Amino acid sequence: FNAIYNQQSDLELIDSSKLALMFSNLDSDKLMLKVGVSTVSPENAKANLMAEATHWDFDKYKNKTQEIWTKALSKIEIEGGSDEEKKIFYTSLYHSMIAPNIISDVDGSYRGTDFNVHHSNVPVYTVFSLWDTFRATHPLFTLIEQKKTSEFLNTFLTQYQNGGQLPIWELCANYTGCMIGYHVVSVILDAYVKNISQDKAKELYPAMLHVSNREKLGIPEFNDNGYISSEDEAESVSKNLEYSYNDWCIAQMSNELNDSINFNKYIRRAQHFKNIFNPKSGFMQPKLNGNFKFGFIPEEVNYNYTEANSWQYSFFVPHDIKGLIKLHNGKDNFENILDQLFETDSKLVGRHQSDITGMIGQYAHGNEPSHHMAYLYNFIGKPYKTQHRVSQILKEQYSTQPDGLSGNEDCGQMSSWYVLSALG
Repeated sequence: FNAIYNQQSDLELIDSSKLALMFSNLDSDKLMLKVGVSTVSPENAKANLMAEATHWDFDKYKNKTQEIWTKALSKIEIEGGSDEEKKIFYTSLYHSMIAPNIISDVDGSYRGTDFNVHHSNVPVYTVFSLWDTFRATHPLFTLIEQKKTSEFLNTFLTQYQNGGQLPIWELCANYTGCMIGYHVVSVILDAYVKNISQDKAKELYPAMLHVSNREKLGIPEFNDNGYISSEDEAESVSKNLEYSYNDWCIAQMSNELNDSINFNKYIRRAQHFKNIFNPKSGFMQPKLNGNFKFGFIPEEVNYNYTEANSWQYSFFVPHDIKGLIKLHNGKDNFENILDQLFETDSKLVGRHQSDITGMIGQYAHGNEPSHHMAYLYNFIGKPYKTQHRVSQILKEQYSTQPDGLSGNEDCGQMSSWYVLSALG
């Protein structure tokens, strides 16, 4: 392979992305392969390889890697529990640290979200699955990866400066257009109030305002009408709820920075979740022509929700749980509907959605919109019910088997939930 690699100028591979190699004597000889990666150029890929893989001693690489991961996983030391529970915990902690990934090369160059090449003196990252990871992974990072959290804020700023937008679900310098909301604002606010890179967070404030006022994805309707109508935008209920939470985050940042005008603007927008709550049904429902759509079924999976149904979104008001309880006319009624969530039939109707897994009643642990729900009992003075449900989820939805996760790992979110919940 070295011979072929060194003679690559003689190979006609300029317009090809495929290379077929044949090896002999593999029964007696080991095949070793090094791969260099870069989003900038083949030359940078080779430079990365030469800098990061300087020898051919496989055991040396393995031992060094084990040292690095042992140090990383030792950030949390646990006591008690069975051997299987310890394996699940440290496997989860490992999974939580796999992404985001450094995208910049050893010389500091990287391809930005404008697809041009730039240079940075600090690491630049990619793979921001923020619809998933704002819930548990990034909060976990503020505890055990504060330096990286600071570096993530720097990456957010470079992505905004290069491509004109904060990331929503960014992958290898591509914005992707995947998932909803603008949950990067939650990560920025969380870092700021925990005294992590506050100056960088302040620099990101204009970008937070910008991402929340784009002329697409139902944002104008949300701002102007106080809700998103189902004829105007797909996944209208989910977007309405997530924008409300995101705008609450921006309001808190405005308050921290003494920007009263924007605080008043965004704190009002944060209350728009109330406009799609139907007091007759007790659910968040889609609207059409100003009225709730006819034929509502809370178990139905349809285009009004993001990878979910109304059961799995009607509790998404993390910024105003007291307000949500008030909509249900008090703690007793709220407790009853929470109980129903976990105890009702798990049958789904409507379109098939492969993401909805890990069912306990209509609670779906295999997908992110449900991840906070077991904790809502704490807000009505029933912590023992939270303890019961969290313990149930820890035991039933995780194992050491190949199918040990009830849903998509989603860049560490499923495992980060386990880590934080197992810690209590």
